[in-house]
Amino acid sequence: MREIEFSVQYERGTDALMDVFYEYPSLSCRSSACYSSPSTMWRIDHVHGPEAGIEAFTDVFLDEERCNECLDQPGCDSRREYHVLDRTPTSRTIYTYRQEVHRCHSLPYFVLDHVGEGVVFESCRADGEYRWKILYPGEQAVGELFDTIETNLRDGLSLELSHLRQSGKWDADVRTAFQLSHEQWETLTHAVDAGYYTRPREVTVAELAADLDVPRSTVQYRLRSAEDIVVSEFVRNTL
Repeated sequence: MREIEFSVQYERGTDALMDVFYEYPSLSCRSSACYSSPSTMWRIDHVHGPEAGIEAFTDVFLDEERCNECLDQPGCDSRREYHVLDRTPTSRTIYTYRQEVHRCHSLPYFVLDHVGEGVVFESCRADGEYRWKILYPGEQAVGELFDTIETNLRDGLSLELSHLRQSGKWDADVRTAFQLSHEQWETLTHAVDAGYYTRPREVTVAELAADLDVPRSTVQYRLRSAEDIVVSEFVRNTL
């Protein structure tokens, strides 16, 4: 088994859905299941973020007049249906079923055309980036696949190959992320970005609280509860 990770970067104004992530930097969307055949694709996505960001995401994502996957054009003629499986003010879980995916030149379409069936996909959208992790049987080289995808990108999109390796622990990080609330995720990622976990620390809890405009005790609680989840899942998934 081989594992590839591709990242598609979107400039502002090139995709209505990805623009929502630019507008709401703490918004993130991860798939817990994503599978495709040459004719159909089905997936479950979990999106977390502020209430306004969730509403903006939902309005665009569920619009059946546009395509959330096409790399070469903003829309396609493939048939699609969406079902909201779960909703809270700061999250949604959405099931997507797509037919006639040969009409939609998405990343799964190009991967299947290159390596054949038996592929498992994992994806994450955040900060203007659509990242894909791909697990597939076989030893096919990815140079031609990369060139094919890159050639078919519309203006404003760019492609990076993050890694190519033998398959390792699959999906453990995604399962952990799903257990974090939006507030825990936002606080934890801000702490990482600000240098809270470097040695020596570059920022204090009080400074994080000021940045996030929430009480110090709230930041401390969110960090501790998030750390409990991350550490527990790390130990569980590495045994």
